Amino acid sequence: MDIPRRNNVTVTGNPQGPAVVLAHGFGCDQNMWRLTVPALAEDYRVVLFDYVGAGRSDPSAFSQDRYATLGGYARDVVEVCEALDLRDAAFVGHSVSAMIGVLAAALAPERIGALVMVAPSPRYIDDEGYRGGFSAEDIDELLESLESNYLGWSAAMAPVIMGNAERPELGEELRNSFCATDPDMARVFAHTTFLSDSRDDLKSVGVPTLVLECTQDAIAPREVGAFVHRAIPGSTLVTLDATGHCPHLSAPEATNEAITTFLAGLR
Repeated sequence: MDIPRRNNVTVTGNPQGPAVVLAHGFGCDQNMWRLTVPALAEDYRVVLFDYVGAGRSDPSAFSQDRYATLGGYARDVVEVCEALDLRDAAFVGHSVSAMIGVLAAALAPERIGALVMVAPSPRYIDDEGYRGGFSAEDIDELLESLESNYLGWSAAMAPVIMGNAERPELGEELRNSFCATDPDMARVFAHTTFLSDSRDDLKSVGVPTLVLECTQDAIAPREVGAFVHRAIPGSTLVTLDATGHCPHLSAPEATNEAITTFLAGLR
């Protein structure tokens, strides 16, 4: 299989620099990193891709069985790294991709040498002693709404996820991204995302890790950032001066500064 074609892999930046892999979240594609790439391009080899079912990936490669778990997406990440022969790459994952990066690093530790987790959540559903931000009923309703009317769900949820109500163009961009995603494939990814529980996987992380959270985030409240930070030994937690779940779009300067400062410390 042509992995770079399957995942619409794009490589830019400094070909001699350390590799940085940018991984988008649910309902998004690699274009969501366009404000981050310029901050990295001079010093790093920047790798972008689309998960199967998103962006300009190859839809014929979609498998409901494979992508019914986050492990299927993690295998995609590893295969992209293998196809490019990346070693000790820094993996920057937004939202659910932060957890996919954790799994990928466990699958291929020689390929991924550091993690940057942007607005991560290992579990969205509240549990005893754990606040994920949603009740089980909340998630059931969310998925039911998505199943019955994906376009309507996208229009309603995008502004909530993005936050920054005073900048409606940001919510509109996210809505357009959701709407450009194949609904059937999006449903599978949504179930995989919102019903996952990756809390135990955090304990296995043995690479330098940066956890980025926002001051207000309807999808991943600050209790989640604190949990992830505690669970990963030696991790660094940075609270961005940003609101919403997509700080790389709403507050790119603060996000880029945090990422580049962390990456510089690895060199």
